[in-house]
Amino acid sequence: MTDTSIPRADESLDEGTAPIEASDDTDTDIEADEAEEAGAEAGREKKAPADSELFRQSEIAADYVEGLLDILDYDGDIDELVSGGRPVVEVVGGRLQSLVGQRGATLEALQELARLAVFRQTGSPSRLLLDVGGYRATRRKELAAVARNAVEKVKEYGEPVRLEPMSAFERKCVHDVVNAMAGVESESEGVEPNRRIVVRPVD
Repeated sequence: MTDTSIPRADESLDEGTAPIEASDDTDTDIEADEAEEAGAEAGREKKAPADSELFRQSEIAADYVEGLLDILDYDGDIDELVSGGRPVVEVVGGRLQSLVGQRGATLEALQELARLAVFRQTGSPSRLLLDVGGYRATRRKELAAVARNAVEKVKEYGEPVRLEPMSAFERKCVHDVVNAMAGVESESEGVEPNRRIVVRPVD
């Protein structure tokens, strides 16, 4: 199995505890998310690496996540795949909510740890997407509703609408929905962790 010793993952993740904080070494990965979000704002995607390379990244991350589950004594089925031009690892099972955390904060931190594991083996930043218990799919639907509601308000009142602070993943979900609608545009403003989306009418 892939070495799961980096970064350390032996702290308890019982529900209600503070989420794991990603280290400063994740800046490159965060920048990759920001770049993807910027592509969403512009209505385009960057060219992705070959599927074989992406699948190898998902395998490395899956091994790392499996090691985390073993350390935490959690049971879960792990699938590695390539979807939407990026490596994906999905974890399904009971008693996994504490791996998601409030508003997905713990999940985001675990994703950064898995990306670090990939980076250590490949030497390249990864756009790996980690999902636990279908959280991201559910959250994507919620954000689509938020985006559509914001667009309706912009079209009705002709004024910009500022949404609550979101993660890079959440912002991209909103950008994707807004970009598919006529007469409106979206952009991000502010700095993490208070970076948010503004939806406004097209001039």
